[in-house]
Amino acid sequence: MKILKNSIVLALCLAALLVYLASWLPIKLPSWVVFYLNDLLCMPIVLSVCLAMVRLYKKANNLYAPITIVYGLTFFYTVYFEWVLPQINERYTGDLIDVCLYFVGATLFLVFQKRLF
Repeated sequence: MKILKNSIVLALCLAALLVYLASWLPIKLPSWVVFYLNDLLCMPIVLSVCLAMVRLYKKANNLYAPITIVYGLTFFYTVYFEWVLPQINERYTGDLIDVCLYFVGATLFLVFQKRLF
């Protein structure tokens, strides 16, 4: 669970939470923050939580997420959130920039996972 207490992971979660809360409150944020920041933060947060849960389950703090799992989960997220959900619910829209941001976030997670965790 050390991962979830990491200051960078906490900062990412706080940033995502603030963007979400700003959408409910009369707070004006730049459009790039509203539309794209949470997409960039999504995969590092999700992957950090997944890695923490696997480490807890396996009782091994030296496990790291392999590249195939990281990009496989990212691919699943892009298909689900950018292709499936927009067809089911008009609240969601498919966007190629979002897909790229998911993969950039996953790549950042891969780059920093061994340094930070």
